[in-house]
Amino acid sequence: MSRPQLLTPQEKLADAKKLLSLPRIVVICGSTRFMTEMNEADLQETKAGKIVVKPGCDMKTPHELWSELVEAEALKVRLDDLHRAKIRLADEVLVVGDYIGDSTRAEIAYARSLGKPVRFTHPEVDPDA
Repeated sequence: MSRPQLLTPQEKLADAKKLLSLPRIVVICGSTRFMTEMNEADLQETKAGKIVVKPGCDMKTPHELWSELVEAEALKVRLDDLHRAKIRLADEVLVVGDYIGDSTRAEIAYARSLGKPVRFTHPEVDPDA
């Protein structure tokens, strides 16, 4: 007698999304210097019927939540972890902006390692093109 094949967490998530009839989920990545462009991409993707997740804060803009250096460094680590979770949740990635820094490059590599399709607002900056 054969044993049932266990589903991977990714397969379970995909099945749950189908059962819930969820629209595609797109995560926006890129330097927070492009927050205005990210907001515009959010608008366009939402208009296209997608669920959009993106960075929730811009640590380059002064704020009391990250005014202390030690707290800011710890928050940056937590936000990076949170963004990787958004990438795992998403069906696809949209990279915004005409510049790719180290963090965004790492996010692209992570998304591709998971088999997520990656689109660019500026395809010429694709590090793998």
